[in-house]
Amino acid sequence: MCGIVGYVGARDAVSIILNGLKRLEYRGYDSAGVAVINSNQIEVRRDAGKLSQLIDLVGKSPLQGAPGIGHTRWATHGAPSARNAHPHVGSTGRVVVVHNGIVENFLEIKDELTSEGVNFLSETDTETIVHLAEHYQAAGGSGSFVEAARRTFQKIEGANVVVLMSADEPDKIVTARIGNAGGVVIGLGENENFIASDIPAILEHTRKVIFLESRQMAIITREGVRIETLDGREVKPEVHTIAWDAVAAEKGEYRHFMQKEIHEQVRALTDTLAGRVDFKEGRIRLPELNLTPELARRIQRIYITACGTAAYAGMVGKTLIEKIARIPVEVVIGSEFRYSDPIIDENTVVLAISQSGETADTLAAMEEGRRKGGIVWSIVNAIGSQAMRVSNGFIAMQTGPEIGVASTKAFTAPLVDQYMLAILLADLRGTLDDKTRRELVADLRLIPDLAGRVLDTEPEIEKVAHALKDITGCLYLGRGINMPIAYEGALKLKEISYIHAEGYPAGEMKHGPIALIDEEMPVLCIAPKDPWHEKMISQIQQAKAKHGRSRAVGSRSPLDALADHHRSAAADAGISHRHHPRAGRGSTPQPRQERDGGIKRKEYHRTKTPRSRIGCEGNAAIKNKKTRHEMDGTEEACALIGILIS
Repeated sequence: MCGIVGYVGARDAVSIILNGLKRLEYRGYDSAGVAVINSNQIEVRRDAGKLSQLIDLVGKSPLQGAPGIGHTRWATHGAPSARNAHPHVGSTGRVVVVHNGIVENFLEIKDELTSEGVNFLSETDTETIVHLAEHYQAAGGSGSFVEAARRTFQKIEGANVVVLMSADEPDKIVTARIGNAGGVVIGLGENENFIASDIPAILEHTRKVIFLESRQMAIITREGVRIETLDGREVKPEVHTIAWDAVAAEKGEYRHFMQKEIHEQVRALTDTLAGRVDFKEGRIRLPELNLTPELARRIQRIYITACGTAAYAGMVGKTLIEKIARIPVEVVIGSEFRYSDPIIDENTVVLAISQSGETADTLAAMEEGRRKGGIVWSIVNAIGSQAMRVSNGFIAMQTGPEIGVASTKAFTAPLVDQYMLAILLADLRGTLDDKTRRELVADLRLIPDLAGRVLDTEPEIEKVAHALKDITGCLYLGRGINMPIAYEGALKLKEISYIHAEGYPAGEMKHGPIALIDEEMPVLCIAPKDPWHEKMISQIQQAKAKHGRSRAVGSRSPLDALADHHRSAAADAGISHRHHPRAGRGSTPQPRQERDGGIKRKEYHRTKTPRSRIGCEGNAAIKNKKTRHEMDGTEEACALIGILIS
């Protein structure tokens, strides 16, 4: 997600902010800006492009002052440009904002404000926030900036981090974290305080930090920090001391990198949408793919090739692309691709998926596709990797470094990337009507927030994890688009806990695996309300008939009566009938030692993780993550997030 740095104190804020943003460049961005209050006036410098361009701009047109806020932006609403770059100033010039996330209801807010005469100068959802804050500040009897900010935070929907300053109250910065929209780190200094979206930005200034929780806001002055809930209840925060160590700083409050990356998925999903979704026009932009209408209409077949987790993501992509774009898709494991003598010609796409972009088997499959005259595309996380370089076109996951051994955010991001690809292909081929395309694109606004809601369901998952802590094997069942999610769940349990697990198409249970089911064999059934729901209920009943310990991920009724444990969609209050988070999540086993961000074999112990993250005894911990989209309200589920079991 975008980078944020803020400062309140006696020093000039500009250099502190620019240096902090420089330490956040690893996040990726397409524009940057800074705002300070000087002589009770807000001054802003911002531009598209890299931070060096902003630094040059500040050199040519200097500014100084404090407090101040800065931002590096991945575009989500509106193309990368100076007018769309953050910070955004309100109509009066007295309030300024920077923002991470997606304001789901920005169109409704924009319509309301426009009807009141507000003139919008950018294409962003962010600008609605600053105008809304001004509106509430003007409407409030006392004119309190803090209360105006609170009402603004309560109004906007989605997973968001917002930072506001007002020239009318130039002694403070107000910030809030709404949902799991990435981090808010508040650094505590001597007669000065700091804000950042990640610790490295402020580590040179302080080691004492507070991590803002979801639905909390902070009022920050040079004298101190007050933490409140969005409802106004004061919260006594825990102050953490960060070691002066680069690796420890990057891990922040998390015990190891995999745990951090599990929680970075909301940010990663927002970033993978960045610059690619035009919510106003309801269209997808994937310029690096070099996909023209002529090429889209020419494509007759797509091979998706990948290894391990990426291959399971590809299986989800097959369903999405075939359903939406109506192009036949085959998924072939990378190590088998060149030996299968695939039928490839100039009308065939070979789409490779790889986090590193350096997986040897996947690269060999790409070379086979090129040798046979196919169109070679890739979905890659590592910028500049070989898979990206040798492709005719690519989609960058934009999730940031993945250090943990077991892939998390580089599994969920490609699901969204393939969904966007399916919409773009369908649009260019003319297989989607305008209304359906707009609906499919609009649903992408909900993805980060739904993922964040899943991350809030730890208590339910903790119960399941404790119930399964002594198992020696596990069976995962899913149908349709959830079948590869079952495969991925089983893989994660094997990778992380060293417990034998198998994923199966649910209908195949009776053709062999049922022989293994007894009171010692847990059966995890993925059973959301989709076209296969009734069939999945039948599978749960069969497992119970064999005295199996069933665990269901899906809707409460009738699963309450069937499964021994289940994660339901009951927590999706306020979401329309077409959007349901379907799975919970827990923690990974906690390692005694960490090696390269992974977990060293056979070294587990019970621990309590920060911020109530689960640490359970034994080798099993379950984290399920999924959202659902029923196309036209009745068609099969499109798993935009998927389920991860670890």
